[in-house]
Amino acid sequence: MPELKVGDSFPSDVVFNYVPYTEEKGDITACGIPTNYDASKGVFSPSHSLIPFCHRSHPHYSSPSSPPRSSQTNHVSSHTTEWANKKVVLFSVPGAFTPGCSARHLPGYINNLAALKAKGVDIVAVIAFNDAWVMSAWGKANGIKGDDILFLSDVETKFSQSLGWTNGERTARYALVIDHGKVTYAEKEPGRDVSVSSAEAVLAKL
Repeated sequence: MPELKVGDSFPSDVVFNYVPYTEEKGDITACGIPTNYDASKGVFSPSHSLIPFCHRSHPHYSSPSSPPRSSQTNHVSSHTTEWANKKVVLFSVPGAFTPGCSARHLPGYINNLAALKAKGVDIVAVIAFNDAWVMSAWGKANGIKGDDILFLSDVETKFSQSLGWTNGERTARYALVIDHGKVTYAEKEPGRDVSVSSAEAVLAKL
């Protein structure tokens, strides 16, 4: 699949990986259970859950033989409806906890979250090449709870590679707006700065 352009339909086979936020696992050291996130449909799929690679002695670890906790297995939220029926802002960063991403890119979306929502955005999501646990911890480290911003793992950079938008083994820095299944904004950074993929640039196009 070539890079997405304005007017294109969002692909039907995009799957990320993430750890759904729960109050029970709200501490940054807590190890939740990753699950596949079907971005094309946005359906939460408990059958695709993965057992976390936490050390068994960790106080927050539940062994596979333990009964599943309802807060993890029955987590259903507003993003379980299809992305095809939503206005979505998706931005990509080269890596969680990296200086540019943590100091300049992500804060813009956090600070402008209310403005994005006021423009009719239903879902704001960030992806990176990091695994789901790292992305979850990055969200917690920035005080994000619930589904205010979804922190998704682009597993093996599969989605970004399909666009040709990678930075070596990492995801590149870019932003997409998907409005009811159609791409209305698609920009990859031409250099190292945060410009066309910033929250401010996206807001100006909504």
